[in-house]
Amino acid sequence: MSDEVDEVVDKAAELFAVLSTPIRLRIISQLCQGEKNVGQLLGSIDVAQPNMSQHLNIMYRSGVLGKRRQGAQLFYRIADETTVVVCRAVSTQVAIDVAVN
Repeated sequence: MSDEVDEVVDKAAELFAVLSTPIRLRIISQLCQGEKNVGQLLGSIDVAQPNMSQHLNIMYRSGVLGKRRQGAQLFYRIADETTVVVCRAVSTQVAIDVAVN
């Protein structure tokens, strides 16, 4: 394979690794509706706060999420729109498959 193809495959694998847990997919789903702070995410996703912070940190370090501080609170947003496109495409296909079967 060429270096360019290797780079594309590596980047795709990294994105799929970041999105490989249901909690992270739920976080993406919530953030598709707009920026949210940790408390707002915890209110809609049933997970302990330390676990949520760990997932958010992984997604932030990977470049999927962006964040900003306002006082003592951290607000998260989607920083990589490719993530949204991939999640919607996969979720749509899975929903079609579930409906058919």
